[in-house]
Amino acid sequence: MKLTAVNHLDKVHTIFDILNGKYEADLLLKNLNILDVHGETVYQGSILVYDKRIVALNPDESIIKVKEVFDGKGLYAIPGLIDAHLHFESQLANPTALAEAMVPCGTTTIYAECLDLLSAAGEDGIEAAKSLFQDYDKLPYRLYAFAPGKKVAAHVTKAVLDMEPVIGLGEFEHFTYSSGDEDDFHKAAWVREKGGFINGHWGVTALSDMILNYLPAIGVSNNHDVWNVNDIEKSIRYGFATQIKFGVGSSEVIKNLLRAIVDRKFPTDNFMLCTDNISIERLQKMGHMDWIISLCAEMGISPIKAIKMASYNAAKSFHMEDQIGSLTPGRFADIVLTDSLSKINPLYVFKDGELIAKDKKLLKNAEIDYSGMCTKGVRGLEDLQPEELDIVPLEVSEDGTKAKVYMFDVYGRGHAKFYQEIWVPIHNGKIVPEHEGEKLSRLSVVQRYASDKRHVVSGLFKGVYVESGAVATFWPAPTPYFVAVGQESDEMCYCLKEVDQYSGACIVTENKAIKSVMPLEIHGVMANMTVDELTASAASIDAALEQLGNRNEGEPVVNKLLSLFISLHRFRFME
Repeated sequence: MKLTAVNHLDKVHTIFDILNGKYEADLLLKNLNILDVHGETVYQGSILVYDKRIVALNPDESIIKVKEVFDGKGLYAIPGLIDAHLHFESQLANPTALAEAMVPCGTTTIYAECLDLLSAAGEDGIEAAKSLFQDYDKLPYRLYAFAPGKKVAAHVTKAVLDMEPVIGLGEFEHFTYSSGDEDDFHKAAWVREKGGFINGHWGVTALSDMILNYLPAIGVSNNHDVWNVNDIEKSIRYGFATQIKFGVGSSEVIKNLLRAIVDRKFPTDNFMLCTDNISIERLQKMGHMDWIISLCAEMGISPIKAIKMASYNAAKSFHMEDQIGSLTPGRFADIVLTDSLSKINPLYVFKDGELIAKDKKLLKNAEIDYSGMCTKGVRGLEDLQPEELDIVPLEVSEDGTKAKVYMFDVYGRGHAKFYQEIWVPIHNGKIVPEHEGEKLSRLSVVQRYASDKRHVVSGLFKGVYVESGAVATFWPAPTPYFVAVGQESDEMCYCLKEVDQYSGACIVTENKAIKSVMPLEIHGVMANMTVDELTASAASIDAALEQLGNRNEGEPVVNKLLSLFISLHRFRFME
């Protein structure tokens, strides 16, 4: 965090005087049931705060002087919650808008990736990072960030590593670190020189023995890409602080991971909790780390251990347990008051000893202008023809009645079933979009800028369905591609060309008329909106699609489509 000059002699004198009743503290929170994450117990007591930090537990109230007293009325006091791994771009909100939805859930610290935003910015990636981190210390949550380990040029990573609040290197590229990529060597060497952290990102059971040993040997300290019990076992065996993520994948996968921790009796000190990717809508409807803790408790993990996984364990894994993660003297006064430990209900949220959220409403936010990060679209699809989106069969049966095509599944992230090759009916040379009795939409992945032949991959899609019309969106990182979902090539082509007018957007069309638009003007990956504007825009997309036959559950469609790009890149459909 930003460093300021401190007269430490004055500081130690002041704290000594506060505890002896000779100097005034800032805040006393009293009548609390305080969670001790070290002893895993709860005790009745009070917390004294001065200059943003806890200076005493159960101070002698007969002698201390204090500016403000807060009566906790028997509520539980737990450490401010920590998301151990979050992509800034995944919820489409800029940092202040994110605060509106996240902080009232009790989250006071995030460890954030920014690789897609900086990749989208291209040659302007360094300036984009400066703008993203402007006045970060004024945000109502504690921000620690990582320089991109993939998707950007090495010189961008090197420059970002020198910025505040960057503490290390983010995710490596799946397809390069295993081949001995020279840029990866440089990035790892730079962060080792600075003494920073390196984030891991892989299903460890898919790694070769050499890579599985190499990564922790060069300093990769954590891993958030576990999908099954074998991944968990190997991840912790090789010393990775293992992050269980709740923002992507099906809920059953998440529950299976928690069942595995309980059934196999893995020590929970190995684990921390994170979201990875999450929508603003889910933050507002279900919650953030508060909801995740409650789900852990529901699945059989001790509530206190679950809270530690979303606080102390994360702080310890980043060597910050002397600053955050517990309610003990010397730590920042990041405190959440809840009426339950098994079902977190953040009634009051304090950061640095200041009340910043109450009853799920943010009381104080930073005023930071991100409009300078907005960009205009550079069109690339003016010559796109509808027939380029037609599905070309991978194979046709001998009798000409069936065709083999790709089927993509928006819920298949992290599974072999993200895409499959399936046989479907073909009639008069045209693919019939249905499989095993289920009607499906078509999907096309389209390269935005092509110097020669445009790269297009088309198939069927499971997860978003329209009977008519189309929906399309764009993701620029690491290379600019669109995704369109619909039934007819002509409508899908029209929808794509409408999105092409923006730096980024999600658009729904019907009969070649726009039904709804959600602009993503900050380098094509973030919306320059308030939370209310953002949720209204995402809801408008869903409402327009509902009129076209889609029945959406879970994340908004725009988030589903954008998360799809991550898997498309992983399986190398975007070349």
